[in-house]
Amino acid sequence: MLKNEHVTKVYKMGEVDLTVIKDLSLSIDDGEFVAIVGPSGSGKSTVLNILGCLDKPTEGKVTVEDVDVTQLNRTELAHFRGEHIGFIFQSFNLIPVLSVYENIEYPLIMIQNLPEAERHERIMQLLEDVDMLDQKDKFPDQLSGGQRQRVAIARALVTKPKIVFADEPTANLDTKTSQQIIELMRSIQQEFNTTFIFATHDEKIVTAVDRIITLVDGVITDDKRVAS
Repeated sequence: MLKNEHVTKVYKMGEVDLTVIKDLSLSIDDGEFVAIVGPSGSGKSTVLNILGCLDKPTEGKVTVEDVDVTQLNRTELAHFRGEHIGFIFQSFNLIPVLSVYENIEYPLIMIQNLPEAERHERIMQLLEDVDMLDQKDKFPDQLSGGQRQRVAIARALVTKPKIVFADEPTANLDTKTSQQIIELMRSIQQEFNTTFIFATHDEKIVTAVDRIITLVDGVITDDKRVAS
């Protein structure tokens, strides 16, 4: 499903080269529920962005669904992301002037350009799945943090991606809501065999996943599977 081969990422900081990821190799299989953990500045979000085709490595090869994405140009990468990958962010990234329904619909118009009837059927099913059907006409500022994250999850799933990347998805949520969101993502993973990859500090996510990859200073220091 996903493979990093000898990936290095270097950022230019004025006259200084900052190496964030160092010769990192990693494989993730279909349907895995994985957490990437480590201290702040360890490179978790950078790894997520490279795997998720939001950024390119300075060196190395990234393969997603048997496609060498390091060879794709910006337009091809955007199209590939739209067809294969979903994203969930800690800040939700909802569009404030669009309703719940319209926020979920947005990727289907901008990326996949589906007919209206098909869009409607898919959105209504997802709204039911994330228990937001009765909130579909509200705007983001009328929702709680947990409700916004449910909308963000529905938007991430509406294109039917095989892989979902979640960067600190529970960071802005209280304990009870966080647990509900984790359980929702787990149920989606089990029902649709969707691969979920989290970059997180949240112990509640860490205890819920099947595999924990520890990153320190851009290097994998531990990679273990845990009993579910």
